[in-house]
Amino acid sequence: MTNPNEQWDIIIRPKKKWLDLNFRELIRYRDLTLLLFKRNFTVNYKQTVLGPAWVIIQPLLTTLVFTVVFGGIAGLPTDGMPSFLFYMAGNICWSFFSSCLTQSSKTFITNRSLFSKVYFPRLCVPISIALTQLLNFLVQFLFFLVFLLIYALKPNSPVHPNFAMIAFTPLLLLQTAVLSLGIGIIISSLTTKYRDLNMLVGFGVHLWMYGTPVTYSASLVMEKYPHLIGLYMLNPMTPIIEFFRSAYLGVESFSLHYMPISIGTTLAVFVLGLLLFSRIEKTFMDTV
Repeated sequence: MTNPNEQWDIIIRPKKKWLDLNFRELIRYRDLTLLLFKRNFTVNYKQTVLGPAWVIIQPLLTTLVFTVVFGGIAGLPTDGMPSFLFYMAGNICWSFFSSCLTQSSKTFITNRSLFSKVYFPRLCVPISIALTQLLNFLVQFLFFLVFLLIYALKPNSPVHPNFAMIAFTPLLLLQTAVLSLGIGIIISSLTTKYRDLNMLVGFGVHLWMYGTPVTYSASLVMEKYPHLIGLYMLNPMTPIIEFFRSAYLGVESFSLHYMPISIGTTLAVFVLGLLLFSRIEKTFMDTV
C-alpha cells in the first residue's frame, strides 16, 4: 500500500483548463530539451555524405539560383543592393522560419510512440526543434557576414549596415522563432484529427514564400500595388525580412511602423497555438 506520508517530486493530474501550461515544469525538463536538440541535429545528418555541410550548401545553392533566375533572367530590382547579398539575406531568414514551422508541425505525428510511453512536457519537442533550426541559422548567418564584409569593403559599395537596427537582431530571431512555433503547433494540433493537413504544409509554405519579399523587394509591391500594401504587410514575415535587410544592407525602403503589426500578429498566433496545443495534448493519443 502507498504510504500517505510519502513525499513525491512530481504529481501528474488531469488537465481541465484550456491553457494549462506549467512553465516551471518546462524549466525543470531543460536537460531533456537539450537532449532532444542533440537528437534532432544527429538524425538530420546521420548517414549523409556531406553531413552538417548541408547547412551551408543548401542556402548557398538556393541563393545562387535566386540570383541567376530572379536577379539575372527576370531582372527584378534589389533596391540597389548586390543581388547575391540581397537574396541571401532573405533566404537565410526564410529558411529559419520555414524549417522551424515544417518540423514543429509534425510534433504529435512523429513523436506519438514517445508520447505514449513516458510523460514529459510536450512543448519540449517543438522548443528543441526551434533550437536546432536556430543553430543552423547561426552557421548560415556567419557565412552571410563574410559575404557582407566582402561587399561592404568594396569601393563605393551601396552596402551600409545600420548598427542601431542590428542591435535588435536577437529580438528579431526570437520573433521569428515564436511565429514559426505558433503556426507549427497549431498545425500539429489540427493534424491529430485531420491528417491531410500535414500533406499541405510543404505546399503552403512554398506559396507563402512568394507572398513574402524573399525573391523580390517589398518596394516593388509598394510601387506597383500601393493600394494593397496594408494587406501585404499583414504577413508577419514581410516586416521581419525587410527589417533584416535594412539592418545589414542599409535598404531604405522599409518603414518601422509596420513592425508593431508583425509583432502583434506573432503574439496572437503564438497564444492561439498554445491554447490549441494545451487542449489537444490531453486527448491526442485517442485520435492520432
